[in-house]
Amino acid sequence: MSAEAKATELPDRDTAELARDSAAALSRLLARKPDVARAQVRLDDTDLVLPRDALLLLRDLLSELAQGNAVTVVPTHAELTTQEAANLLNVSRPHLVKLVEAGQIPCSKVGTHRRIRYQDLMQYKTRRDQQAREAMDALTREAQDLDMGY
Repeated sequence: MSAEAKATELPDRDTAELARDSAAALSRLLARKPDVARAQVRLDDTDLVLPRDALLLLRDLLSELAQGNAVTVVPTHAELTTQEAANLLNVSRPHLVKLVEAGQIPCSKVGTHRRIRYQDLMQYKTRRDQQAREAMDALTREAQDLDMGY
């Protein structure tokens, strides 16, 4: 099975448990050694030296697997198709195209195909999520002002 196909599969219970234990152990080690810039890791009979950033990423990846999530690593400079971008936002491709055409998400063109930078997509998502939180906070305040039991 290819790594790409495996990345979209949800982890089984044993994998999630192992990831949970590993993430916790790695978090403890990183907390005990906050100034360490690299770490030596042994895999079979081979010693590897990993930068701290890789260890932090590994911890985050393990935490996601522990929660039962499939994980894919995408470089921030990667360019996505409109379908890939729509999938990341959990919206339809036509809706994403409307957002692009309205100028809410920048894109470039490769021939006739739109490409969206991952970084631009995440900036849009951050803005959208912030607006949603603000709207929810406003609704909560209004419900409390009206003594609706919230």
